[in-house]
Amino acid sequence: MPERSSNDDKKPASPKREKSGGIDVNKIAARILKQATGEGAEDDGKDPAAVELGRKGGKARAAKQSSEQRRESARNASNARRNKD
Repeated sequence: MPERSSNDDKKPASPKREKSGGIDVNKIAARILKQATGEGAEDDGKDPAAVELGRKGGKARAAKQSSEQRRESARNASNARRNKD
């Protein structure tokens, strides 16, 4: 029966790590701390007037378009989603 080689020449196994699913607990903790202390709770870097206009934008644009234009826009969006790689 042949002799078995020792495991001394092999690299040691890497330590097993828990998979967190891409969640960075340090970022979450920092965000919770900022919210608890009131730092940056309201400031998200966006202009409130621009945000409000953005909410109205799609509906206002659709109201201005003819049914053919809306159909073409929907078709283009569908093709973009389908061909996304």
